[in-house]
Amino acid sequence: MSEATFTFRVDESLKDQFTTAAKDRDRTAAQLLRDFMRDFVRQQQEAAEHDVWFRRQVQVGLDSANAGNLVPAAEVEAKFAAKREATRRRLKAAE
Repeated sequence: MSEATFTFRVDESLKDQFTTAAKDRDRTAAQLLRDFMRDFVRQQQEAAEHDVWFRRQVQVGLDSANAGNLVPAAEVEAKFAAKREATRRRLKAAE
């Protein structure tokens, strides 16, 4: 793996504080910056992967709905009313 230099400007006070904080953790500022960069890249990749997954799931749902695979609202309401009632009974029995 070849290495490259990354140069940027930062307020002197921030640089000093960052360097001190890095030393307090037995790390160099460069080590921490590389870690931060790796973490940022990883987070962006994970976010992109999640976005792809989420869009696929939405499309699956849309395709299913467009194919007529729907549950009537009254049926959903009745099912969850029964679940709520069962939970209430369990809570009351636990008292």
